[in-house]
Amino acid sequence: MNDTYPPFVILLVEDSPADAHLTAMALSENHILADVHTVSDGMEAIEFLHRQGTRFADTPRPDLILLDLNMPRMDGREFLAIVKQDPDLREIPVVVLTTSDVERDVVGSYYLGAAGYITKPVELSEFMKAINSFGDYWFALVRLPGKK
Repeated sequence: MNDTYPPFVILLVEDSPADAHLTAMALSENHILADVHTVSDGMEAIEFLHRQGTRFADTPRPDLILLDLNMPRMDGREFLAIVKQDPDLREIPVVVLTTSDVERDVVGSYYLGAAGYITKPVELSEFMKAINSFGDYWFALVRLPGKK
C-alpha cells in the first residue's frame, strides 16, 4: 500500500498489550494509514462505540473493528453478538484477529456476523505479511461504509 489512501479508524479490541503493540506496529510498517484505538476487552469496546464515560466521550466511529476472541470480562464472541444485533453498529465490519485456529471458533465467528477471521501467525515475519495482506484487502480493495 502507499501513503495516498485516506486514513481509516480502526478499533482494536485486544487484551494483550504486547499483541496490541505488535498489531499497531504492523499496520504502521505496512503503510496502512489508520488511526488505531485500542481497548482491552468487549466491555470497553462497547463503551467506546457508544461514547460512554469521559474516556470515550469524543471517540470517532471506527471504519473497522479488529477483535480478539479470548478476553476477560466480555470476550469477543459476546461482543460480536451484541454489535451485530445493534442497528446503529451492525454495519461496521468486524474482523476476528486471534490465536485460535479451532474450527468451532471460526464457524461461530462467521455465524455471529464476523466479516473475516485471521489466525495470528506466531512468527513475526508471517504476522507482518498477514497484516499487509489484510491492509491490501480492507483498505485498498473493499469499499467501507462512509468511505469513497
